[in-house]
Amino acid sequence: MTQETPKKPVLKSVPIAAKPTRQAAMEAVRTLIAWAGDNPQREGLKDTPKRVVDAYAEWFKGYNEDPAEVLSRVFEDVSGYDDMVILREIDVESHCEHHIAPFIGKAYVAYLPTDKVVGISKIVKVVEIFAKRLQTQETMTAQIAKAIDDALKPRGTAIMIDAKHECMTTRGVHHTDVSTITTQFTGEFKSNPALQERFIRLIGRAS
Repeated sequence: MTQETPKKPVLKSVPIAAKPTRQAAMEAVRTLIAWAGDNPQREGLKDTPKRVVDAYAEWFKGYNEDPAEVLSRVFEDVSGYDDMVILREIDVESHCEHHIAPFIGKAYVAYLPTDKVVGISKIVKVVEIFAKRLQTQETMTAQIAKAIDDALKPRGTAIMIDAKHECMTTRGVHHTDVSTITTQFTGEFKSNPALQERFIRLIGRAS
C-alpha cells in the first residue's frame, strides 16, 4: 500500500481590515472612556475622541509611507568611499503592538556602501516610517535593516535600537529604568565580529 506524501500546510495571508470611518474611530474612543469608568460626555472629555483620533493619525502615519520610495533616490558618485556611513542617536517614538503603549529611545544605523549612497536624512526617515506603526522592537530593527539592504545593496548593514517600553514601566512589572537593546547585522557586519565591535565603539556604546 502506497503511503501518501503529507501535504504542506497552506500559509494564508492575513486579510487587511477595512479602515473604519473617522466617526467610528471616535465612537470607539468614547466606548473606551466609558469602559474606564468615566463619562465621555462630561466637559473635559467631550473633545477627547477627536484629539485621540488626530493623535493616532500622527502616531501611525508610517502605514501611509513607503520606505522603498524614500530610499529610491541614490547618489552613485562616492569617489571611492568604502567605509561605514553611521547615523547616531536617531529618535525613536513608537508603540508596542501588544498594549499600544509607547516605547521611546534611540536608533543607531550604519551601512557599508558599494557603489551608491543615500542622503542621510532618508535613513532617518526610514527609521521614522517603521517606528510610526504598531511594532515590536525586534521586528522594527529587522525591518530597517532589510529596507536598507534591499534599496542600497550595501556590503553590510548594522542596526541598534535602545528603548524604554511604557508597557513595562507604567504597568505590569513597573520597572522604570529597564531599557531594551536590539541589534541586527547583515553582510560583512554579520560575518566580521571586528566590524561589529568597531560599529559599537563608534556609536559610543562600548563599555
